Amino acid sequence: MEYNINVNELRSYCEKLHAGDRVVLSGKVYTSRDAAHKRIVSALQNGEELPYDLKDAVVYYAGPTPAPEGLAVGSCGPTTSSRMDVFAPTLLDNGIVAMVGKGERNKEVCDAIVRNKAVYLCAIGGAGALASKCIVECKVIAYDDLGCESVKELQFNNFPLTVAIDCNGGNIFNR
Repeated sequence: MEYNINVNELRSYCEKLHAGDRVVLSGKVYTSRDAAHKRIVSALQNGEELPYDLKDAVVYYAGPTPAPEGLAVGSCGPTTSSRMDVFAPTLLDNGIVAMVGKGERNKEVCDAIVRNKAVYLCAIGGAGALASKCIVECKVIAYDDLGCESVKELQFNNFPLTVAIDCNGGNIFNR
């Protein structure tokens, strides 16, 4: 199946989505990679202010390059998701609804996806320049010192994705 979904509606779709389905996603998404994840989890553990509300948030494992003229971002392809596996269960347990990246996830992440009725979506690796055309807005919202790995708020417009792990335990990597 293929679904056109706005981020604001994603939570209501999670139980309908199955591994292998296509999702064309629009709406507000936040970038985060290793260093930013470490800071966000530390802030959570210390009761500090977070850079964005985790409830029903979508996190894109990406570090966009600077924008050329006429685009919101430069190349913006997914990074290897397993690098965030140590942090993902905590973020899922605290409200995120989806992660966007590439590659397999460990058992703890898969269990947290099911437990929280969330979803893991894969973007096409190696197509960062193409992906950037589906991002219409980008602004740094936290950890500017991390450069391209700072936390950014992106506005997706018809960003093509595949459901890799669904909230029922379906997993395209286990076929």
